[in-house]
Amino acid sequence: MNARTEPELLQPVLHPQRPDHLSNAHLDALEEETIFILREVAAAFERPTLLFSGGKDSLVMLKCAEKAFGVGRIPYPLLMIDTGHNFHEVTDFRDARARELEADLIVRSVEDSMKRGSVRLAHPGESRNVHQSVTLLEAIDEFRFDALIGGARRDEEKARAKERIFSHRDSFGQWQPKAQRPELWTLFNTRLQPGEHFRVFPISNWTELDVWQYIERERIALPSLYYSHQRDVVERKGLLVPVTELTPARAGETVERRDVRFRTVGDITCTCPVESTAASAAEIVIETLAADVSERGATRMDDKTSEASMEKRKKDGYF
Repeated sequence: MNARTEPELLQPVLHPQRPDHLSNAHLDALEEETIFILREVAAAFERPTLLFSGGKDSLVMLKCAEKAFGVGRIPYPLLMIDTGHNFHEVTDFRDARARELEADLIVRSVEDSMKRGSVRLAHPGESRNVHQSVTLLEAIDEFRFDALIGGARRDEEKARAKERIFSHRDSFGQWQPKAQRPELWTLFNTRLQPGEHFRVFPISNWTELDVWQYIERERIALPSLYYSHQRDVVERKGLLVPVTELTPARAGETVERRDVRFRTVGDITCTCPVESTAASAAEIVIETLAADVSERGATRMDDKTSEASMEKRKKDGYF
């Protein structure tokens, strides 16, 4: 794809304004809850940070933070753990959005962890995605973060449905699903022992459909990968694998050029597109209504092995 200028990166896909009776009033309640949680984190913790990948969920969360605090006033830095194998369309967009909001952006790289020896790959072609946990915990130690705000949703994966909105982590960064604190009447227990921290999920009660309806309503700009484009892919284990330098076609595979879009974006080595002609948020809303496979189930190679299962990764300190 051709390089895009910063104004183009932040240009939303235009669509007709929806009539008032189709405005999805339930989005107001979700937005209000998210803004409340974002403000609660700012009030309850000394050194919070907002995890920001440049993906759609983190962009929705950032839009709510903008409404909660205002441009140039978000009270915590943005943090991204970069595998070094991210789509450039996403990282370029991440940088442009941070500049637009006048937000502090911290980027820490898995490659730096590899240089330090804290991350060792089993082989050069191994996905670095699973190793983000190490770099994340190193960043927490470096900046002494006591709360990390993430864009995870409960509908994405079964392990995420087990978490609270304020998810406690012990001094090793580990999650203990059987030792979680109750959250009755939206009361959050934020007590911490030295070395502990929280992961906070303000859009935990949103669904993929809610996210796309909100993107449409708020006219939120996204990286171009989220909308239909032509790309070389191969079919592998029921997924469409993008053909790139990092993920080349294998012997016997047929490369096809198809109209695709990404439902989620992440490390190139484990993120797959889906076939689609949807070129706007409104069209994606319609596709999402008809989807019968979860977002991660349809697009992520790394969640299909027990070694990289989400629950194990979260217990090890993953997002």
